[in-house]
Amino acid sequence: MDTISVNRFRDNLKSYIQQVISTDTPLRVTRRSGDDFVVISASDWERERETLYVLQNSSLMEQIVESLETHVQGTGYRPSEGQLNEIIGV
Repeated sequence: MDTISVNRFRDNLKSYIQQVISTDTPLRVTRRSGDDFVVISASDWERERETLYVLQNSSLMEQIVESLETHVQGTGYRPSEGQLNEIIGV
């Protein structure tokens, strides 16, 4: 993650925002008289929120663990060829 001063960020606001959005790379902005802050794109923010929701939801985490176990054991759900074609849009 790149780090810049708040003054530099303010002077080049448009270009830094475009950089954050186009590269999906957060930008840390430092301030002399306050806490630093991070600028991220809205899509990255939503993705982070979804990830945190899943990680904090014990029921979903249990489902993921069970799914991984059945996948590794080869005992998980296997769709029919017709269902698979429907899933992948063939």
